[in-house]
Amino acid sequence: MPNVSRIEVIAFDADDTLWHNERYYVEAQIRFTQLLSHYHKPEWINERLYQTETDNIQHFGYGIKAFALSMIETAVELTEGRISGKDIQVLIDLAKEMLGAAVQLLDHIAETIPQLAKDYRLMVITKGDLLDQETKIARSGLGQYFQYIEVVSQKNQTSYERILKRYSITPERFLMIGNSLRSDILPILELGGNAVYIPYETTWLHEIADPPPDGQQGYYHLEHAGQLSALLEKLEHQEK
Repeated sequence: MPNVSRIEVIAFDADDTLWHNERYYVEAQIRFTQLLSHYHKPEWINERLYQTETDNIQHFGYGIKAFALSMIETAVELTEGRISGKDIQVLIDLAKEMLGAAVQLLDHIAETIPQLAKDYRLMVITKGDLLDQETKIARSGLGQYFQYIEVVSQKNQTSYERILKRYSITPERFLMIGNSLRSDILPILELGGNAVYIPYETTWLHEIADPPPDGQQGYYHLEHAGQLSALLEKLEHQEK
């Protein structure tokens, strides 16, 4: 049974917090710029792709399928409609390759999640395509440790507030762990909850934000998930 403690529920972001994800986008983007290299310089291709992705969030949301549609739209735009059906198929195959990529857990996750599940209720809160995220959770081997799984279209104060209310969780007893300051950390702190920022090796430009000020209550910055148990033990001692 979970301990009676300051923290009752620990939620994890999925992509680039539990397993590698952004590296596949980076690799795909390199191949995308190579495909269009005889039309434009890589810098301009990347800039236009990012702008298209940003504009399309309201239409397609997040995830690989949305990324694929943005690649196709950008390719049509930058080639002035001259891109061939063969090259469009290359982009579709690239998206399928990303969707079928092996789920590679980040360091320390495989041992940390089962350990935390002994004492806390665990949750996944992630945004993106529902089928893709559910498939990755199943293939990760971690699904059995999470009592709740929430795939949302946006991660903001409103969506977190809705989730906490659904499960009758008070912000003070909730801890969110993630690699995005914008999506995983700042909205939780605004609600009066607790958040652990664990940076990933690379971050999508759209997710970059300024960190909370020094001394922000409820905010913690760790290098990797292997440090979570020590942090939680420290918080429990402080509570006592």
